[in-house]
Amino acid sequence: MTEGDNRMKRFSVVPLLLFVLGSQSFQSSTVPAFVQAAAPASAPKPVEIAIKDGPIPMRVLVQSPADTEADLQIICLFRSDNSNTLHGSLIETNEKLKGLLDRIRKPSLFGGELGETLLLQPTGSLTAKRVLMVGLGDSQTFTPERMELVGAIAYREASRLGVAHPFFAPTILDGGVTKFTTGQVSEQVIGGFFRAANTEKLLNSEGKAPQPIIKDLTYLAGPQYASSTQEGIEKAIATEARK
Repeated sequence: MTEGDNRMKRFSVVPLLLFVLGSQSFQSSTVPAFVQAAAPASAPKPVEIAIKDGPIPMRVLVQSPADTEADLQIICLFRSDNSNTLHGSLIETNEKLKGLLDRIRKPSLFGGELGETLLLQPTGSLTAKRVLMVGLGDSQTFTPERMELVGAIAYREASRLGVAHPFFAPTILDGGVTKFTTGQVSEQVIGGFFRAANTEKLLNSEGKAPQPIIKDLTYLAGPQYASSTQEGIEKAIATEARK
């Protein structure tokens, strides 16, 4: 091989090496840099107000009944007619139940009469294991005193179902009745709750009922109504203490 042939061979190798090196450089420059995705912020914990000195431990929880993780979530509904529309948390609950409240709220199905109950075992995005609907009757003639019976029903149904930690939402405002304070309502609810508890204790002491199951009660309220709700519960506790 002549010196000229060797020179030509060396020159032919150089472009090939440059091409390979250039290709590697281009490929490395096009690899996107790794960017760590920010972790989604966790939902804020609901505000909780502990109620002191009650015969049964209680708390006010600022949370919608559509969002609770409860063994039993109790909600209340006025009579099932077109004039009683849903608002707020009841709309949220209905949406998570995929419109079930709209379909069931009919006089021929769930009439919503005072004291009427219906137990649901929801699936889907509603996180409560069971939902108990309690009828409130006519919205036009509603008074807070009606909730005393509802409170007693809430206790007895939770006890019958074996639920130690029930959640209760009056949902009166979300049912369209706004002329009473949440404290007026909660005072009556808790009065009825205590009445049912006292009845159960008496029956148990005489061997006519099992040991009470209910350990505490969580009472739901909106952010602007938590203080009034707390005051009503404390009034009911004070009344109970004087008996």
